[in-house]
Amino acid sequence: MSLLADLERVCGELRRNKWLRWFAIFCRIALALGFIPAGIVKVTGERFTALPSNNPLGHYFDALFLTGFYYTFIGTAQLIAALLLLIPRTALIGAIFYFPIILNVFVLTYATRFDGTRIVTLMLLANLFLLVWDCDRLKYALPFYRPSDDRHAVEISKFPFLFFGCIFAAALSVIVFNDFLFDIRPGNDEVECTNGCKFSDSPKACQRFCECIYTQGNPLNACLNEYQKAKEAGAKPRPPNQGEIAE
Repeated sequence: MSLLADLERVCGELRRNKWLRWFAIFCRIALALGFIPAGIVKVTGERFTALPSNNPLGHYFDALFLTGFYYTFIGTAQLIAALLLLIPRTALIGAIFYFPIILNVFVLTYATRFDGTRIVTLMLLANLFLLVWDCDRLKYALPFYRPSDDRHAVEISKFPFLFFGCIFAAALSVIVFNDFLFDIRPGNDEVECTNGCKFSDSPKACQRFCECIYTQGNPLNACLNEYQKAKEAGAKPRPPNQGEIAE
């Protein structure tokens, strides 16, 4: 018997059991409740944990909190995954969306030896159960699944110029757009940051930004605010001194 046939048989047995059906509902609700509070905290811009900064995981969350809208993005992703799990018709999409997030948390908690590894491990196992529960639909994404009809029987040899033209245009647009997206970047090190000041419209403000990041060790948002203030101060016309007035 093939692996796919074994998988289909196990899926059929699972879905016929009413107790497992109730357990799947419980897992969906429990996983959603695990992400909703965490997501709301991130979306509202609050610090996620009360762990001290000298704790390995606390230090990580301090750094994550200072990433700005990336921190909000993670919270939004958690809320979306939770809401998809709560809706029966989108439960599989929610389980798929949930999996990489909880897997990342699972590896992180073990890497930092966090005390919450037990609950995170249970969440990961519950997520895996939901994926197995819907394996009759998930099987279409598995590499060893072969559909009954051969959709590639007739091969088309015409080169898709329009498609690859759009791909090239999209890639070029991303490259050009990113050149104009930010007027200043911290670079990968202090030398790269200060070298970029040579081409800046406000070299002194740029130098202050680099010192703020690499010398003072301040958060990115704080240094961007200081950069904007220095840039605005440099753009203001300098008042004439007494000698210039006399002349």
